[in-house]
Amino acid sequence: MVQVFCGPECRNEDGTMILSGENFHHAVQVMRLHVGDEFSVYYTGETAEYRYGIEQIGPDAAIGRLYFVKESDVELPSRITVLQGLPKSDKMETVIQKTIELGAARVVPVTCHRSVMKLDDKKAASRKARWDKIAEAAAAQSHRAFIPEVDLPKSFAEAVKIGAASDIRLIPYELAGGKGAQMEDTRNLIRSIRPGQSVSILIGPEGGFSEEEVQKAQEAGFVPVTLGHRILRTETAAMTVLSWLVLQLEQ
Repeated sequence: MVQVFCGPECRNEDGTMILSGENFHHAVQVMRLHVGDEFSVYYTGETAEYRYGIEQIGPDAAIGRLYFVKESDVELPSRITVLQGLPKSDKMETVIQKTIELGAARVVPVTCHRSVMKLDDKKAASRKARWDKIAEAAAAQSHRAFIPEVDLPKSFAEAVKIGAASDIRLIPYELAGGKGAQMEDTRNLIRSIRPGQSVSILIGPEGGFSEEEVQKAQEAGFVPVTLGHRILRTETAAMTVLSWLVLQLEQ
């Protein structure tokens, strides 16, 4: 099922909507939808799914006729924020794509002490435009009810402050240990999280966090958790924790 996101300006009072621009290109020219085919629409600020059938196709726009509306049940019952230490190359794109597919509501790139990538304002704005497109595509592919937010890069202090607003704050940290009580503590913490509680996950870049950053995070209420006996790549860590949360929170 093809899914698109639209603003309210796409919707008409007679039960039709207009597919144009990138939505038209994706649905008709890429996915090859024809008259009579169905597609799904989520409107900005709403969580219901609107199901349409294509009624007419023009050279640069298509008209969809509303078939039905149903409340969406695709979102996690908790708001998950990923605070990701800026990695090298295009790894941030992978983090955004996969964490949004798994249910993250917000992804915040974080400039850490050991971050190799440093972005000035111009480069950051350019990267964010790219990240926003990846977020939209990932949300559509996984049939999310909205497009999760991707921030401009934040400082470590700003990221910790954002995370401090969540009910549960997790910081995967290789020195948290991977044996005995440490692993059991992580299991018990994940099992204690309940639907409705907001969660922030703070992930280090390549090379991990500095000791000072870990200390500041813990002072803000972040709890170190272990990811097991192996050292994971930075782009894998957030996906691992999100997978745990999906298993714990999905009803």
